[in-house]
Amino acid sequence: MNLTVPMRIVSLDGPVACCEARGVRCDVSLALLRDQALRVGDYVFVQEGYALQTITEAYAAAAWDLLDQAWRSNAPSRAASA
Repeated sequence: MNLTVPMRIVSLDGPVACCEARGVRCDVSLALLRDQALRVGDYVFVQEGYALQTITEAYAAAAWDLLDQAWRSNAPSRAASA
């Protein structure tokens, strides 16, 4: 399974952006969005090193809320590990 996560562009270098999410930075290919005028501060959905689409900051925050909920609901409970 692949997970698509929202990330914020922190720098641009031609067809590659340095993106950040939750303190983690990585280089992301912008090849699939080459027809868009991306800027530092924009948010994108990233999967396997490729930016797939631009999103709003509010949409990114909502996506992280959903990912957090999914993580909490699938995390093993402390009682089960005791």
